[in-house]
Amino acid sequence: MSMTVVVTRNVRDRIRGFLSSTMLELAPGVYSAPRISPAVRQRIWNVLSEWYFYEDDASIVMLWADSTRAGGQAVQILGSPPIELVEIDGLITARRSCSLKSE
Repeated sequence: MSMTVVVTRNVRDRIRGFLSSTMLELAPGVYSAPRISPAVRQRIWNVLSEWYFYEDDASIVMLWADSTRAGGQAVQILGSPPIELVEIDGLITARRSCSLKSE
């Protein structure tokens, strides 16, 4: 079990209420739970993923400690910004996909 944090932006009250029922809301749109099992975390993410389909211009970021990943934490994202933590020569960087515009 590890600390899990969820940060939301522009989500509907349905998602905010759900997260408030499972985690502590530390600040508007920032939720935390000190001891969530991987199974519970995955169930929460599944609900958020299903409900996200109905959101407009919203984003949800979930992160938790994971010693097997770069930087010692795992990140899942719905919406923007789509990032991935990558270790390059011992340095943790955030990789963002870019779209090439054709002119």
